Amino acid sequence: MGGTTGSGVGIGRRRLLAASGGIAAAGALAACGSNTGRGGGGSGPAISQWYHQYGEPGTQRAVQRYAAAYKKAEVRVQWRPGDYDRQTAAALLTDSGPDVFEVNGPLLDQIRGGQVVDLTAEVEPVKDDFPQAVLAPKTWQGKVWGIPQVIDMQMLYYRKSLLKEAGVQPPQTLDELVDAAGKLSTKKVKGLFLGNDGGVGVLSGTPLHAAGLSLITDDGKVGFDDPAAARVLGKIRQLYADKSLLLGAPTDWSDPAAFIQGLTAMQWSGLWALPGIKKALGDDFGVLPFPKDGAGGKPAVPVGAYGSAVSARSRRKTEAKAFAKWLWVDRTDFQQDFALSYGFHIPARISLARKAKQLQQGVAADAVRFATEYGHAEPLLWTAADRNAYQDALSRIIKDGANPESELKSVVRKVNAELQGIEKKQKSGR
Repeated sequence: MGGTTGSGVGIGRRRLLAASGGIAAAGALAACGSNTGRGGGGSGPAISQWYHQYGEPGTQRAVQRYAAAYKKAEVRVQWRPGDYDRQTAAALLTDSGPDVFEVNGPLLDQIRGGQVVDLTAEVEPVKDDFPQAVLAPKTWQGKVWGIPQVIDMQMLYYRKSLLKEAGVQPPQTLDELVDAAGKLSTKKVKGLFLGNDGGVGVLSGTPLHAAGLSLITDDGKVGFDDPAAARVLGKIRQLYADKSLLLGAPTDWSDPAAFIQGLTAMQWSGLWALPGIKKALGDDFGVLPFPKDGAGGKPAVPVGAYGSAVSARSRRKTEAKAFAKWLWVDRTDFQQDFALSYGFHIPARISLARKAKQLQQGVAADAVRFATEYGHAEPLLWTAADRNAYQDALSRIIKDGANPESELKSVVRKVNAELQGIEKKQKSGR
């Protein structure tokens, strides 16, 4: 997936966690992508399969190998550099787009606009083998519109030796995290790194989940119209105000360089960073979910999964659905290879994650358990407009010390309006 960060960690699959959701508006379709990966034949034109450009070495060759192993039709893989979300959004409106494509979603607009095909029958045999948190954002009106490919997650890394020196225990609550970050901050080391913007871009709904809330409830209502939301975001502001946060690091939260170099005692990052941290620090680190806040709170772990979808404009929908099922439901060997041989990710299937040797011990096993027990993903009903309004408010709360209650009231109004608009379209059949 496009590009690398300072220490050589590919930006890759974690992009869906850093900026969850996709691009509803379609820009000009960028030209790119070589036709590679030829399958074993079949009649008619080849099935076109699109992927965004992964940063992890070997991924492109791997997906070409998977396509070549399919014997019922010829499959041509296109590797798409550039703004993949905009490319696919534009291509789905034309007859020249992909048959099968990787998607950070699908988005609700793509589903309701009839741009993607129902894949419920393909997923049904293994539906219970996907974590609910991962499958739910790909489900609308009881139907599944994308097959999860691989799971990425974020978590809190902490340096054991630095915590021990400061007499600090690994924080189990948000209050303990705020306290620990202050005690761990010195002239040379900051207590916590949540990104160079203080956590605005990466935290999203995670603190809300830690307080026992959500962005959107299961019954389609605003999930944070509650005093606990202002309370928990006020504590994130406190971290910023206390100067316990590392800001202006050479690389951002997705890269573990600041943690490895000792610039921070604790860092929020992703599972993808684990191998590099392990190589550099040995056993001198541990991992935690985002700590719970309040009596109704629970630990929180953001998860996300790219999905394989089929375009409704495809001239080979039946063949495309069969191929998607073959690759992402039937071929568990390819699924495990895709997750763990080119980077470090969790297979989308629960049974595969349990069997993966790389995930059975130590901090990796802890991470899988956190994702399984505490995982949450952005809801399908959370729109780009919702996300922008919430993040703008979060920025004002964290950086400017704006009042959390009044800021959140404004966001609640915006989200309610968005949800009402979706409901109106639903009733009108659009």
